[in-house]
Amino acid sequence: MSTGFLVEDVLHLATDEKQSKSVDSRISFGCGRVQTGSFLDGAAPNGLFGLGMDKTSVPSILANQGLIPNSFSMCFGSDGTGRISFGDKGSPGQGETPFSLRQTHPTYNITITQVSVGGNAVNFEFSAIFDSGTSFTYLNDPAYTQISETFNSLAKEKRETSTSDLPFEYCYVLSPNQTNFEYPVVNLTMKGGGPFFVNDPIVIVSSEPKGLYLYCLGVVKSDNVNIIGQNFMTGYNIVFDREKNVLGWKASDCYGVNNSSALPIPPKSSVPPATALNPEATAGGISPASAPPIGSHSLKLHPLTCALLVMTLIASFAIF
Repeated sequence: MSTGFLVEDVLHLATDEKQSKSVDSRISFGCGRVQTGSFLDGAAPNGLFGLGMDKTSVPSILANQGLIPNSFSMCFGSDGTGRISFGDKGSPGQGETPFSLRQTHPTYNITITQVSVGGNAVNFEFSAIFDSGTSFTYLNDPAYTQISETFNSLAKEKRETSTSDLPFEYCYVLSPNQTNFEYPVVNLTMKGGGPFFVNDPIVIVSSEPKGLYLYCLGVVKSDNVNIIGQNFMTGYNIVFDREKNVLGWKASDCYGVNNSSALPIPPKSSVPPATALNPEATAGGISPASAPPIGSHSLKLHPLTCALLVMTLIASFAIF
């Protein structure tokens, strides 16, 4: 829980049209001063953009003002670019699954009916919240054990067990001269039968003081709630349609969304090896648009660069 101040300001937006128009809207946002509960147990957030279903969230305010349909999308590119589009209801051919709404505290909760790791598919049902405000994916049992143990049984590199300084349990050592590696493909099937290919389920980190490079399954064990974090959304335009109460997804590089103008992407430059959790920003061997269906591929090739790159999310705001 967080307590503090709630204030109003003006949000400046631009319509996503050939002749772009400026749109201003008064929104509410808060500044947390006193943190309690889960905010004390983990990493305290520096700031969260309110995108939930409550009436004070930004999409709710824009929809109630009649500026947009009650829907928005977020796109997470594999190279670090990103965008949010208010009023976006998706496009033909996108996958969809219904929200499982709770009356007391509605969230973007969906149902997963099948998990496939390295081509090994298991049918079991569990619910999870799609939450872009969470960097990594959090799962409790039985989903966590099913995914992590199958992933571990198929990983080719040696597992590094002394990773108490990392949130990830399953990490693997990369040799100094290694230029690429293969890791088991992870796929989910959503309620309604839609396949969701996880483009990049791993995180590459440097481990101090050993000076090792590791790749880790980017899933953290949770005691209670299941959360599909931003890392599992990479390579997709994710649509939160609050009118139809469905989650939509479609492969995207996040550049060509309706030909709207995105912020320029700075040239990539190498930085010294990171000591924190820095996701590898170089795209892997299979592009999101050509992601295989569930079970058709068991391993994915991942290239390595000489130095880790820091992923920067460059967000372009648009209104439909």
